Amino acid sequence: MRRAVATNVKALKARNMKLVFITHLHSDHTLGYPDLILSGAVLHRQAPLVAYGPHGLRDMTDHLLAAWSKDIDLRVNGLEHGDAQAYAVDVHEIEPGIVYQDGKVTVRAFRVKHGSWDEAFGYRFDGPDRSIVFSGDTAPTDAVVDACNGCDVLIHEVYSRAGYEGLLADDQKYHAAFHTSAPDLAALATKARAKTLILHHQLFFGQTESELISEVRQGFSGNLVSAHDLQTF
Repeated sequence: MRRAVATNVKALKARNMKLVFITHLHSDHTLGYPDLILSGAVLHRQAPLVAYGPHGLRDMTDHLLAAWSKDIDLRVNGLEHGDAQAYAVDVHEIEPGIVYQDGKVTVRAFRVKHGSWDEAFGYRFDGPDRSIVFSGDTAPTDAVVDACNGCDVLIHEVYSRAGYEGLLADDQKYHAAFHTSAPDLAALATKARAKTLILHHQLFFGQTESELISEVRQGFSGNLVSAHDLQTF
């Protein structure tokens, strides 16, 4: 929440964050979820949070609300006079296809391959001026290629192949099943005809950022950016 607010983008002020699209339920992708629920309510969201994601999200949400039930009760029924509706979460456990649409954006979900997870999703966001595809965590898959198909921006996870070569065998097996190497991403982004490729969830494995970028650049000639917190595009 603090990093989102620090962008100084009006839509990312705490009270304005009313939608979240969750790719999968790994802890490093959901630890901020209770913060989004509770801090947004404290800071006057004035509406329930609406959450989209894989099956299991409803159960996770119910348990989080139960875990903070005393806090919520005190804030709503105590001297803060909080808005009970702001602490509610409207959960949508999704299937592939259009999951959200309003006057500004259409959001489509598609399945990706994230190791042994039963469900992991990427998302395509189509607005009036550009299309953005977010891979989520995934091994190489044509699902991303099909979702992008000439998209303006592809935001994709990546790991350094050179760094990977120095990992233990079990670690190599894990990362190959769950994530995408720089050469594989370069081939994927080229096949997808992505106009701009933004690297995120970068796993360097001892390599530098410039070395990781070079690995991708060897197979991808389009616009390429390695993402950092608080950047806007």
